[in-house]
Amino acid sequence: MTHPAENFRALHIKGDPFIMVNIWDRGSAKMMQSMGAKALATSSAAHAFTMGRPDGGTISRDEALAHAAEILSVVSVPVQGDFENGFGDDPDTCAETVRLAAEVGLAGICIEDISTDGFDAYDFDLAVERIRASAEAARNLPHDFVLTARADGILRQRYDLDETIRRLQAFEAAGADCLYAPLPATMDDLAQICSATNAPVNALVAGPYTDQSLKAFADIGVARISLGSSLARITHRAMYDAAVEMLQEGSFGDLGTGIGGGKIGHLLTQE
Repeated sequence: MTHPAENFRALHIKGDPFIMVNIWDRGSAKMMQSMGAKALATSSAAHAFTMGRPDGGTISRDEALAHAAEILSVVSVPVQGDFENGFGDDPDTCAETVRLAAEVGLAGICIEDISTDGFDAYDFDLAVERIRASAEAARNLPHDFVLTARADGILRQRYDLDETIRRLQAFEAAGADCLYAPLPATMDDLAQICSATNAPVNALVAGPYTDQSLKAFADIGVARISLGSSLARITHRAMYDAAVEMLQEGSFGDLGTGIGGGKIGHLLTQE
C-alpha cells in the first residue's frame, strides 16, 4: 500500500498548486476532506485557540503530536504538522521531532527558522544545520516523509528578500523537500522565490494574498497553497460578530445565517 507521504509528495507540482487546508479539530478535518481537500495540515495558531491560548510557542511537542494523532484518526488524506520551530533550538531536537511526527502518521512537517522565544531568527549556519539534521532524520525513516523548511524571518521582518532566498536555497541544498517563506511583500517577491529555487514552494494565503487567485499562484510557479490560521480566524470572526450582536446589541440575526445541521452532519459522515 502506498504510504500517505508518497501521495503527499506527488501533489507538489510547480505551477500546478494544490490547496493544503489547515484545520484544527476532527470535525473541521472531516468536513474539509468531505469537500474535496487533497491534503490537510494542522495550524499551531488554530490549535492554540482551541486550547484557550494565543498563538506563538504556547503548544508543546507532546500536545502537537497528540493533536495530530487525533486528526489522523478520522481522515484518510495526507496530513502535515505545523510544528513551529521543531520544538527546540538545537538540530538534534528537530531531528527527534521528525521521527516522532512520522511515528504518529504525519506525511510531513514544517520547521521554521525563528525561535519561539521572542521570534528571533536563528543564525544562518544554525538554521541550515537544523534543516540538515531534520532531512537526515526524514531520509532514515522506513517510509517517505515530506520536510518543509520555512524562512519565517521575512514574515517577522528579521531579514529581507535576498536573505530569504539565500536561506531557502541553503535549506534546499540541506535536503528540504518543500520551501516556504510566509507573506513576502509582493507577488513579484514570491515569484522571485519560486524562480530562485528548484524545490516546490508553498504560498500562504492570508492578508493581501487573499486577493489572488489560484491561477495567479500557478502562473508564478507555486506548488502548494496553505491557509495558516485563516480558516480558523473566519470561524472566530463569525463567533465574535454573533456575540457582539446578541450580548451588546440584544439581537440575534447572525445566528440565523449558519448552515443547517443536516448539511454539517452529511459532510461529517462522508468517507
